Amino acid sequence: MESFLDFEQPVAELENKIKQLRFLDNDSGVDVAAEIQRLERRRRSLTRSIYRKLSPWQTAQVARHPKRPYSLDYIAGLSADFQELHGDRIYADDYAIVGGPGRIDGTPVMFIGHQKGRDTATRVRRNYGMARPEGYRKAQRLMRLAEKFGLPVVTLIDTPGAYPGIGAEERGQSEAIASSLNCMVGLKTPVISAIIGSSWLTKCSTSLWAAPTVIPTRWWEASERRSTNTWRASPASIFRSCSSAASNAC
Repeated sequence: MESFLDFEQPVAELENKIKQLRFLDNDSGVDVAAEIQRLERRRRSLTRSIYRKLSPWQTAQVARHPKRPYSLDYIAGLSADFQELHGDRIYADDYAIVGGPGRIDGTPVMFIGHQKGRDTATRVRRNYGMARPEGYRKAQRLMRLAEKFGLPVVTLIDTPGAYPGIGAEERGQSEAIASSLNCMVGLKTPVISAIIGSSWLTKCSTSLWAAPTVIPTRWWEASERRSTNTWRASPASIFRSCSSAASNAC
C-alpha cells in the first residue's frame, strides 16, 4: 500500500485516478493509454514541483518516511557480497547497528550503519535505530577490523539518537559514544559517512543535535513542526550556514 504525506495529497489523488483508469482499461477493454500517460506526466511534474519547495518540517517528514530506504537497502544495492558481522565481543549484539565487509564496484569496504524496522516487530528488535553501548562497541570492532585489513569504512547514518534507557546508561553509553568517535578519528584508513535519513543529510533529510521531538522540551513548549522550522536543519540551510561561517573566517 502506498504511503503519502499530507503535502503529497495532490500526487496521491493523481495516483488514484491512474489506478482507476488502469482498472477500467483491464476490465472493459476501453483504450485509455493516452490519458494514463498524460496523468503520469502530470504526476511526475507535480512531484518535482512539490519537492523543489519543501519547508524544513516537510523535509523532516520525508526523512522519516516509512518507505524510505534503510542501511541494508543501500548496502544491498551497492554490494552483492555483503557479509554481516555480529556482536561486540563483550556483551551482546545490537540489532540497531549493522555492519560487515562487502565490495563496491570490486573495491573491498567495511559497511557500518544504523538499521530501523519496517513493522512493529522489527522496529522493536532494531530499537528504532537507537544504538546501545554494545552497538557502538560493535562499530568500533568493525572499524578496527577495517583498519587491520586496509579497508575503507563506509558509514550510513540514520538514527533519532543514542538509546537513553537506564540499562544503556549503566553499561556506559556516554563512554561508548566517546570512544567510538575517538576510534574513528584515529583510523588510518579512509572513512566516508553518508547521512541517509533521520539525523539526516541527503537531499530530503535533516540534521539536528537532537530529534525534533526532544528539542521543544528543552527550551519551550512547542510542536515538532515549530522546532524544526526554527532550527532550519535541512542540508541547504546547513550548507549556507557553513559557507557563511567559512567566508567570515577568511
